[in-house]
Amino acid sequence: MTHTTKMTQTADAVNTASAANTADDGLLADCRARLAFDLLANTWNAVTLWALRHGPRRPGELRGRIGGISPKILTETLRRLEYNGLVARQSYAESPPRVEYELTALGRTLLDPIEAFGAWAFDHGDEVMAAQERADAP
Repeated sequence: MTHTTKMTQTADAVNTASAANTADDGLLADCRARLAFDLLANTWNAVTLWALRHGPRRPGELRGRIGGISPKILTETLRRLEYNGLVARQSYAESPPRVEYELTALGRTLLDPIEAFGAWAFDHGDEVMAAQERADAP
């Protein structure tokens, strides 16, 4: 399946979900498409999921792979992802205690959309930054 086909199928799914759950052409608060967008709207959610794509990681390893995230924010992000069924936490009864996080099957389903957003950012990031500079110019 090509990247374009995946994007078309994603757009069709969002349109179908939106059409089935609209009122006055707006997305309802309980719309499933909005749920998906909310999951990816938090920068650290997508970054953390992407950092887990190659297998289980300890929190310290994740912080090193991600960069720029505080321990508190990483903990909040991991708890949010676990709450949503995207990440599983495994604790080991060792001394010292050890905890690892890994993607669930559901979490893995978000890797392709995250990759698509990353490709879009790579292709269009300069255009967005130029628009921001124009908007900020006196």
